[in-house]
Amino acid sequence: MSSISTFRRLNALSLFQAFAEERITAGDPPKGLEAAWAARVEVSGATWSMAKSGSRPIGDKLARQIEQHCGKEAGWLDEEREPAGLSAGEQQFLTLALKTYRGTNSDGRKRLKQFLKAFGG
Repeated sequence: MSSISTFRRLNALSLFQAFAEERITAGDPPKGLEAAWAARVEVSGATWSMAKSGSRPIGDKLARQIEQHCGKEAGWLDEEREPAGLSAGEQQFLTLALKTYRGTNSDGRKRLKQFLKAFGG
């Protein structure tokens, strides 16, 4: 996958994450957020699913469409961006991992590190 394809996918995922967090904060249930996002950017659910997973690259037309519907200037998706911070799910994972790490002995910490290394490849 080329750099621009990677940037577009990661940036689109970031926009989706912000949309989802905003909707959940407003009281919307998580179920249906993918479809709501697809409707917002005027694509089918299948198109968004393929773009999100990386099985379909985000081409120029779709990139400009997403930017337009999200109030971003043309080309915004094409640029590498620093992560905006931890999502709620990432923060929960890190909190759990830290609690587990601190709550065990050196052998348990070693096993936890080995598991994470094996899981992450």
